[in-house]
Amino acid sequence: MTDSPVALITGGGSGIGAAVARQLLNAGQRVAVTGRGEQRLHDFAAEIGDCERLLTIAGNTAEYADVRSAVDSTLKAFGRLDTVVANAGTATHDSVADGDPAGWTEMVLTNVLGPALLIRASIDALKETRGRIVLVGSVAGFVPTPGNLYGATKWAVTGLAENTRRQVTEFGVGVTLIAPGRVETPFWDSYGSLPPGHLLTADQIADSVVWAIRQPDGVDVNTVVVRPIGQPN
Repeated sequence: MTDSPVALITGGGSGIGAAVARQLLNAGQRVAVTGRGEQRLHDFAAEIGDCERLLTIAGNTAEYADVRSAVDSTLKAFGRLDTVVANAGTATHDSVADGDPAGWTEMVLTNVLGPALLIRASIDALKETRGRIVLVGSVAGFVPTPGNLYGATKWAVTGLAENTRRQVTEFGVGVTLIAPGRVETPFWDSYGSLPPGHLLTADQIADSVVWAIRQPDGVDVNTVVVRPIGQPN
């Protein structure tokens, strides 16, 4: 187990992050998951059961001290770091013309600053393993929607992925942007209902994340856009 790969996943207690964690654990990897909700992390750990390959860490992905602590805790527990997955995200489901600005700061910090902080905190460890950075973006980061500030944050993630790739590829570190379409996850809880039409499952997006992580040495898959059939935008 000492040599098995190690992944750190933000927002890993539910949804896509939890689905990625399950698949990596099932593949024999060691996994650390972070989240702000301690109860959600506790419930996830209870679901997995007694597993010495799982570490849960409470913290805010938009606070560098918390992110740095999560990386340090992962290295202390497992001795290495091969993959980071910046999955934590939130949405206000409103628009710049008629929305409530009270929620915008948290969304921008979580969705944009959070991935950047994770990259900064983990890059030295990833250089040692020639590992991979995975950023979970959105099709909203490619297709503009009227007034959608959430979409603007995901455009920033799209840009961050390529900016980061151009810097860290010389270190042997890969960067993958996974951009899902509509997925049935707790993301929609604050929206009040699921959107109409067919939705992907968290496991289907996790399949793409894990596929990118498990590419052979020297292969860098950079952008994967995954939509459910029937989603036009």
